[in-house]
Amino acid sequence: MAMKLLVTGLIFLGFALSGLAVDRADLDYRLRKFAIKFETMQAKVDKRIPAETLRKAQGVVMLDRTKAGFLFAYQGGGGVAMVRDPRTEQWSPAAFLCASEASLGLQIGGQQTFIVILLMNSNAVRILTEPTFKFGGEASGTAGNASGGTEGIISSVEQLVMVYSDTAGLYGGAALKGETISPDTDANLTYYAEPLTAKEILFDNKVKPTEAATELAQRIAKASK
Repeated sequence: MAMKLLVTGLIFLGFALSGLAVDRADLDYRLRKFAIKFETMQAKVDKRIPAETLRKAQGVVMLDRTKAGFLFAYQGGGGVAMVRDPRTEQWSPAAFLCASEASLGLQIGGQQTFIVILLMNSNAVRILTEPTFKFGGEASGTAGNASGGTEGIISSVEQLVMVYSDTAGLYGGAALKGETISPDTDANLTYYAEPLTAKEILFDNKVKPTEAATELAQRIAKASK
């Protein structure tokens, strides 16, 4: 009887896990959602990233998180990174990222946050090739429906980055502290149909930008003008 229950439980677990798997269409949707969220943020006078800052950025990381409760914490999920070719000024293909749980400070109620992290020089973007990396810094604000952008530091290499956020929901301030980000190898394998490192995607021209990644790059380029 116990063995039967164990087998049944494993079968149901297999179905549950298979439901969590993503396919390429899901990942295309994720990129297009980032493009829409980025454009929405840029339409807000008090939230938009200055065009001059975007023109200077050599890399971009976008994260999207939702959390309800008193402690706002990253609990896994997706992000995306792209880098700019210093010679052609073109954006690379998109590399998918995953984030570990990290506290963002005491929160009141529910909150959804879209975060854009700009890497401002060629040394900073190289952190994207590491197995894991962290960002420090704070996204400041007061209780309400928006948070401001502020500067941050890549803690492991002491390089300047710019952190901007667009937050919906009641909150009492948020700090981007202790966030560990790493390449999402499963998503990248699904999307490009071959095992590629972040370096191969972002820097080595092993693949071409997809239509969805190109749309995201076009939104960034438009906002840079």
